[in-house]
Amino acid sequence: MTKIKHHLTEPLLMGYAAGTLPEAFNLVVATHISMCDDCRAALAGYEAVGGEVMMDTAPVDVAEDALAATLALIDSGKFADQPAPRRTKDSVFPGPLQDYVSGDIDSLKWRKVGGGVSQLVLKTSKDASVRLLRIPAGTAVPDHGHRGTELTLVLQGAFTDEEDRFGAGDVEVANEDLHHTPVAEEGMDCICLAATDAPLRFNGLVPRIAQRFIGI
Repeated sequence: MTKIKHHLTEPLLMGYAAGTLPEAFNLVVATHISMCDDCRAALAGYEAVGGEVMMDTAPVDVAEDALAATLALIDSGKFADQPAPRRTKDSVFPGPLQDYVSGDIDSLKWRKVGGGVSQLVLKTSKDASVRLLRIPAGTAVPDHGHRGTELTLVLQGAFTDEEDRFGAGDVEVANEDLHHTPVAEEGMDCICLAATDAPLRFNGLVPRIAQRFIGI
């Protein structure tokens, strides 16, 4: 894999370690960490700090029947019909993402969203959304800005925009200050995992109309 140039920010790593990020952002962070030695090492440092903080925190009482209730839930077999997802070593989708995606690129039920671009929305909590994007080689995503934060992790191929080039493993962290037009490089389709906590701000009329139906 090409060396990763664009990493997660400290606030994202700290939020992930503390468990304060939306599920959609957690998925992008976990997937990037599985691909990036540098961010994985940085996360370990934040988790160690968090552990020290917890050691210095006053204990909190729990309900007297908490242990019994937990054991009873386990014994009930409620989760017996939920086998752990199988992970494939050679998949374009890293392990954390495979827990959300059944199959590989060509077997997924992609939905066309215009301009040759396809998406697959993944099921997560409602405080943010996350989707896989398939952008044909040489294709541009409509120019847009952001009303909140968008995390875009490249899984295959690469794209360029007004900021830089982003290849496999790179993550672009966009906020209200970034307005860009991502373009997939020639050679192969660009597959990205993108999470947003607010709708994008498209300039063109057609993308704005389509936005009502594609939910991004």
